[in-house]
Amino acid sequence: MIAPRPSDPAPQASAAICAWRPCSVSEAAGAFARQVVAEAAPERAARARALLFAASRLAAFGESVGLELEGEVLLHPAVIERFIVEGERTLSPATRRTLRTNLRYLARALQAHPQPAPTPLPRERAKEPYSEAEIAAYLTCAQAQSTLARRMHGGALICLGAGAGLTGSELRHVRGSDVIERSGGVVVLVTGRRARAVPVLGRFHEPLLNAAHFAGEGCLLGGENPLRKNLTCQIAVLFCDRALPRLDTGRLRSTWLSEAARLIGLGAFMAAAGVRCSQRLGDIAAQLPVVDEQQMVRLLGETA
Repeated sequence: MIAPRPSDPAPQASAAICAWRPCSVSEAAGAFARQVVAEAAPERAARARALLFAASRLAAFGESVGLELEGEVLLHPAVIERFIVEGERTLSPATRRTLRTNLRYLARALQAHPQPAPTPLPRERAKEPYSEAEIAAYLTCAQAQSTLARRMHGGALICLGAGAGLTGSELRHVRGSDVIERSGGVVVLVTGRRARAVPVLGRFHEPLLNAAHFAGEGCLLGGENPLRKNLTCQIAVLFCDRALPRLDTGRLRSTWLSEAARLIGLGAFMAAAGVRCSQRLGDIAAQLPVVDEQQMVRLLGETA
């Protein structure tokens, strides 16, 4: 049910609403827009004009398809979606998104009993990377294990996480034969759904190659069956030094991501472009030429 709000528009917004007489839509569509925007009581004149534009375009669409110029009809979510999809195909995607946002605002503002707003959920953030000193301490801790196998498995875990960004099942499935010296560096051949060749950061080459030679055709992190989810237990056994932060494979991956971003100059690019969010970086990367393995190794893990 659509009903007027009890408050009135601010004086400047009210003046803008009263003076608004568009020539691109009919008088009936303009009257509808003035009515619903006045009921929504915007606080600024610029906001009022944006809402008037959106409401008038919606009313013009309603007239073209034979709908009544009533708030209960035109501001229904299904009508708004149909208008955005079918009625405004000539507008840019950004303009269509703005129109839909403004119309949804009008629909909410004019509801007598608005639906409760969805509870905001926390956004997952990238985990904090480890410092160079912490990574060096983990490698030292791995080398202090009581048996050669434990030393090799512990070093491989740190090298695969902080040196190649592997996590989860990718870690469990890597075998010694998947670590190869080629293209001027060391690469890890990752199998599975996201199969790829990952260059290893230079400072992890030697310990990872040692672990790979020890493992041979076996799993780098030990065990005969990579489907066994024993990684948590292995971390607890190998890295129990209370002087160190708790080892987390997500933080190891963040360490690799941070170092890789530094090597390719991602921070400088985002600062120069004024980009704070990576939402569109995937779209940009999809249009770039495919980077071959040798180029990736030169950027991320060339042997000194």
